[in-house]
Amino acid sequence: MSLQSNYNYSVHNLFTMGTIQIRIDEKTKQSAKKILESLGIDLSGAIKLFLKQVVIKKGIPFQVITENGFTPEEEERILKASKGKHYGPFKSANELMKFLNK
Repeated sequence: MSLQSNYNYSVHNLFTMGTIQIRIDEKTKQSAKKILESLGIDLSGAIKLFLKQVVIKKGIPFQVITENGFTPEEEERILKASKGKHYGPFKSANELMKFLNK
């Protein structure tokens, strides 16, 4: 690519780029920023990577899990199955899921 065509391509991209603004709590932002920097990527690059993967996968490019490590569906099944009962202790989430699938 010649210098002129490279310049034209860059200028074209500059004017066809969109902007996204998001609001996120400062603690999450700083935690994510620290982790991403250790991986050699900044927040903007990570968000671009995520969005490109959404397009490629035609959906969320990873399994969404709750803070307990379960999918929302698994967590709902656990809550329904254990309603009013006490089970455990389980050594891992996998052990609990095996028990529930019996």
